[in-house]
Amino acid sequence: MTSWMNYSEPFISSAHAQAIDWQKVDETLGRKPAVSDDVHRYGFPRTDLAVTLDGVAIKPALALGGWIAFKPVHGSAMIMGDLVLLETEINPVMAKMIASGVEITAVHNHLLRASPATFYMHVAGHGDPVKLASAIRDALAESKTPLTAAAPADPPPAVDLDTAQLDQIIGVKGQVNGGVYQYNVKRRDPITEGGMLLTPVGAMGVAIGINFQPTGGGKAAITGDFVLTSDEVNPVIVALRAHGIEVTALHSHMLDEQPRMFFMHFWASDDALKLAKGLRAALDKTASTKS
Repeated sequence: MTSWMNYSEPFISSAHAQAIDWQKVDETLGRKPAVSDDVHRYGFPRTDLAVTLDGVAIKPALALGGWIAFKPVHGSAMIMGDLVLLETEINPVMAKMIASGVEITAVHNHLLRASPATFYMHVAGHGDPVKLASAIRDALAESKTPLTAAAPADPPPAVDLDTAQLDQIIGVKGQVNGGVYQYNVKRRDPITEGGMLLTPVGAMGVAIGINFQPTGGGKAAITGDFVLTSDEVNPVIVALRAHGIEVTALHSHMLDEQPRMFFMHFWASDDALKLAKGLRAALDKTASTKS
C-alpha cells in the first residue's frame, strides 16, 4: 500500500491489471456493502455501545455508524472512512492503522455530553483492496467494534415521524435506517481529493448528513454534519443557533481536498418539524441540492 495522496502516480500491485474481487473484500470485512455507482461502502455500527445524550438512548444509525468506502482506481482502490471509537481504543487502533500504511486524517468528537464519550477516527489509504480490507479489520480488532455483521432486525424499527412533511421541508427524500430517518444532501460543486472526483456520489463522506431519531410525540433528536466551504461556515452556525440547534464540532475530515471543506456537527432534541425548518434555514446558506 502507498499513501493515497499519490494514487495519480503509477502504482504497482497484483490488483493493478485486473478487476477488483469484491467478494474477497466482503469476506475479509465480514459484511456486504452498500453500492453507489462504483463506490462500495461498508458499515461498522457500534451496536455494542449503549450511549446516551441528554436522556436520549442513541441508536447506532443516529451517531454511531462507522464506515469505510472503497473507490476503484485503475485496479487498486482508494479508501476513506470514519470509525467510531471509545477513548481507550484510539491509540491501539491508530497503531495498527499506521503499521499497515493506512493514514489517519482526523481524530475528534462529533457530540458533546455523550456518555460514554465517543470519538471519530477518519482514515484514508490507497492500494490493494483486499490488503486494505485486512488492515481495517486488524485495526478494528483492537477495539470492541463488532466484526461480524448483525442480522437485520425483523421487522425494522418504525419511525414515528411525519416523514412526508420532513421531506418537504428538507427538500430531498430521506430513508429509514435502523429506526432513524436519514438524509444525504449532495453539494452542487465538485469536490476532489488528490485529483480524484468524490462528488456527486455521497458515499465517500462529502454529502451533508442529517439524521432524525424519534423520541415520541412528534419529537426527535437530530445530529449529523454539514459539509461546508469556508465562506459558508459562519452563516450556517448563525442559522443553526438561531433555531435552537447546537453546534458541537467544526473541523476537517480530509487532508488534500479541493476546495477546502469544513465539517460542522450539530445536535438538538425538540419538535421534529421545528428542527427541520431550522436545518432548512441552514441548508439555504449552502451550495447544496434539492430534489
